[in-house]
Amino acid sequence: MPKPTQPVSLFALYKLCFVVGLFSFGGGLTAWFHREIVNVRGWMTDDEFFSGYALSQILPGVNSTNMAVYIGQHLRGAIGSTAALLGLLTGPFVIVLAAAAAFHHLVALPGFAAIMGGVAAAAVGMMFRLGITSARGGFRRISSLIVLVATFIAIGIMQWPLLPVLVVLAPLSIAAAWPRKSLPTPSSPKAPGDA
Repeated sequence: MPKPTQPVSLFALYKLCFVVGLFSFGGGLTAWFHREIVNVRGWMTDDEFFSGYALSQILPGVNSTNMAVYIGQHLRGAIGSTAALLGLLTGPFVIVLAAAAAFHHLVALPGFAAIMGGVAAAAVGMMFRLGITSARGGFRRISSLIVLVATFIAIGIMQWPLLPVLVVLAPLSIAAAWPRKSLPTPSSPKAPGDA
């Protein structure tokens, strides 16, 4: 899908983040952001989105708010970041206040725990899909695939702390992905009589 020629309106950005924030229970916001911003609206490319996704994962703070700030900044600058963050947080803020006031009544409802379990399962499925989509980009180069596998083994299997793994693998990953100038190919010898 081609990128929009006109800048994304602040209202459209606020509205999208409001809807995502309002209806994303139990996580999965980043997967929904990807679907809406890359697949449905074409506001960003996969590479632009996943660059921000990687950044939002390593920065301090909540990943979804980091992602909203990145999306807003990428699309409309500082004012876009503000609109996206406000949109993301407005609905949940009101709902959390209302839920806190009515929590003891909600827990007593039959099936409430099952509903929350189902919502959490859907969120895990969305994150699984996002993981597969982002991993596909890592298969373009063997060096990216090696870093991807090393990260999975170090954190997912060995349970090593994130910060030391990041300190070692991030520079290696950046060096492997850094664009290099291609070496000139030696020109073929000229035939006699060629100018």
